[in-house]
Amino acid sequence: MNAVTETVAAEPVSGIEIFVPLAKLKKSPRNARKVPHGEAAIEALAASIQHKGLIQNLVIEPEAKEDGTPTGYYLVTAGEGRRLAMLLRAKRKQIKKSEPVRCWLDTQNDPSEISLDENVTRTPMHPADQFERFAELSNDKGWGAQEIGARFGVSAAVVKQRLRLGAVSPKLLQVYREDGLTLDQLMAFAITEDHARQEQVFEGLHHNREPWIIRRDMTASNVPATDRRAVFVGADAYVEAGGNIIRDLFSEDRGGFFEDAGLLDMLAIEKLREIAGTVQAEGWTWAEAHIDYPHAHGMRRFYPEPVALTDEDEARLEALSTEHDELAEGYSSYDEMPQDMAEKLEAISDEIDAISEKRSAYDANVIAHGGVFVVLNHDGVPRLERGFVRPEDEALADPQPEDAGEGPDAIDPDAVEDERAEHGDEDEQEIEEEDEEPGKPISDSLNRDLSAYRTLALRVGLAERPDLALIALTHTLTAQLFYSYAEAGCLEVRPTVTPLGSHADGIEDTPLAVRASDAHEAWAKRMPRDVADLWSFIVGLDDAQRLALLAHCASRTVNALRLPWDRKPRSLQTADRLATALALDMAKDWTPTVDSYLGRVTKAHIVAAVTEGVSDDVARRIADMKKPDMAHAAEQLLAGTGWLPAILRTPEPEAKQPVPVEQEDAGTAEQPSEAEAPEARAGDDEAAYAVAAE
Repeated sequence: MNAVTETVAAEPVSGIEIFVPLAKLKKSPRNARKVPHGEAAIEALAASIQHKGLIQNLVIEPEAKEDGTPTGYYLVTAGEGRRLAMLLRAKRKQIKKSEPVRCWLDTQNDPSEISLDENVTRTPMHPADQFERFAELSNDKGWGAQEIGARFGVSAAVVKQRLRLGAVSPKLLQVYREDGLTLDQLMAFAITEDHARQEQVFEGLHHNREPWIIRRDMTASNVPATDRRAVFVGADAYVEAGGNIIRDLFSEDRGGFFEDAGLLDMLAIEKLREIAGTVQAEGWTWAEAHIDYPHAHGMRRFYPEPVALTDEDEARLEALSTEHDELAEGYSSYDEMPQDMAEKLEAISDEIDAISEKRSAYDANVIAHGGVFVVLNHDGVPRLERGFVRPEDEALADPQPEDAGEGPDAIDPDAVEDERAEHGDEDEQEIEEEDEEPGKPISDSLNRDLSAYRTLALRVGLAERPDLALIALTHTLTAQLFYSYAEAGCLEVRPTVTPLGSHADGIEDTPLAVRASDAHEAWAKRMPRDVADLWSFIVGLDDAQRLALLAHCASRTVNALRLPWDRKPRSLQTADRLATALALDMAKDWTPTVDSYLGRVTKAHIVAAVTEGVSDDVARRIADMKKPDMAHAAEQLLAGTGWLPAILRTPEPEAKQPVPVEQEDAGTAEQPSEAEAPEARAGDDEAAYAVAAE
C-alpha cells in the first residue's frame, strides 16, 4: 500500500503505512514491556537510526478520548525503544520533534498481543555471529573501533572486545556455538590472536576449564607486565626492541604480557651490565650482572670499615645538622613547608647523607681484589652487593699473619714416620728412646695422645665455666658466619645458613629481609679485620652485647622450611615452640594478597579465608565470583584483619598442668636415669612425630 502522511482529520484505516510527527507519538499503556529500556540500548538504537535510518517501522494505534473522539496522537504498540531513540536524537538537536516517523497503523489486532509478540517471537543472533560480523566490518571495510562503535551505539572498548572475540580460531568459535565453551572461556582464549596456540591449549584442557586456567596456559611462556624484568626494562624499551605486548581486553591485565621472555631477559641483562660498568669504575676488579642473586658464588664477603671524618667534615656535618633542625622546626613533613624551604631542606639532607657515608669505606685491598654483584630486586629496582672476593684472591685482599711454626710442640710438615713403617708399632717406643737428636719433633702418635688429654680437660673445664662457654660458642659461630673460617674456632659447631630466595621469590627484598641484612652488616662493620683478633673482640664486649652477637649468629641458622621431600616433624615442632616463645606475630610483616596467597589457592580456600577473617555473610557474597575477581575482592576484605593461613599462625602457649603433691614431694627420685631416659622418651617422640606429620 502507499504510505500516506498523517493528518488529524484523516479517518484511520488499519493496515497502512503512514508518517507521523515524532511529537505526536506516545508510549502505549498496553505495552507488554514494563521494565524500561536501558540507556545503553537506547544509545545503540539512536546510533543505528542516525547512520542507517529507521530499519523497522513502529506499530501504532490512534489515541482516543473516553467518548471515542481521536486526540490526534498515536500510541506506540511496538517500537517504544525506537521512539525513545528518536527523542534522544531530537534532544541532541540531530532532528526536530516534527520529524516524520514511518509507522504501521494497526487497529485490528490486540495492541497488548502485538507488543508481547514483538518481544517474544524472535530469535536473537548468536554472539559468535555478531563477533564475526564485527570482524568483517573491520577487515572488509577498514572501519576502526571508533567508527563501528558510532554506527552501533557502543563504546570503542566494547567494539575492540568483540573484534578480539571475532578473531578467535574459527574452530573454537564453532565449539562456542555448539555450547562446548562458555563466553568467559572464549574470552580467556582471546588473550592472544595465535590460532595455533589457542587450539593447542584447548586440546590440552581436561575436566577443569576455568577461565583463569585457560589464561594461565595461554600465557605460560609470556611474562606479565608486573614481573620485575618488565618493570626494570619498561614497556617502551621492550617494544622499541621489537617485542610485542599481549593485552587482555576482558580482565585487568595490569599492563599485559610481554610475549618474548628471551628478549626481555637480554634487555634486562644489558641494562644491568651498564650499571655494573659504572660501579666497577669505583675501582673494583670485577662487577657481574645477574637477574637473580648467585647464591652459590662461594666467595667471602668483606664489609666497609669505620673511617674517622676529617675535622672539616665533622664541622660541616654539625653545621648542617643544626641548620636542618632549625628549618624543620614546626613542620612534620615537606608537604607543609613552602616549596623553596622544602627544596633547601632536601638539599641539606642529601649533603648530610653524603658526608655520613664517609664514616665507612671498603679497604683499598678489598676494592683492588674484590668485586660487586648487580642483581635485580623483586620490585624491578637494581641492587648493588659490594665486597665479594674470589677464593684465589682472599690472601691478597686480606693477608693473614703466617704461623710461626716454632715452639716445643711445632710439627715439621715434611717429617715422615719411616721408622714406624720399617720397624712396626712394637718398636716405636724403642726408636723414640734412641733418637735423642736435639730439635727433632715428637711423633704424630704422641701428639694425638697429648692433644686428646688436653681436649678432654678443656671439655671438663669449659663445662664448669658457662661464661667462657658463651665466649667460645660465640667465637666459633662468628668466625664462620662473618669470616668463612671454619678452622678459626676449636668447637666443632658448624652453622648452616639456608638461603630462602630459591624457596620464595622476592623474599630477600622484603622489609623483614632488609632488617636481617641491616643487622648483619651492622655487626660486620664492628668486626676486627683479622680473624686472629676476634677472640679479644668478643671478650671485650659486655655481657649484653655478647649475648646479642650470639643471638644474631644463632638466628642466621634457623630453618623452619616445610619441603615436600624433607620430613622433619621434630624440627618443625621445635620451630612452633620457638615461635610461641617469641610470641611471633606474622601479621605485622605479611598480608594476604593476590600474589602472596589468594591468587595461588583454590576458590574454596579464598572463601574459607574470608569466612575466618571477616564473616560468613561476606564470604557468601563473593562465593559466586570468578576466581580472579574473588581473589582481588578478598585482598581488599582481608586487609587490616590480621588473618593468616594456618602455616603462619603461632600456636598458643600450652597451659601448665598442675603437679600432684605426691609427685612434688617425690623430688628427683621419680625421674628416670640417663640410661632409662631414651627409652622413656621414645613413645613421646613417636607420638610427636605422628602429630606433626598430620
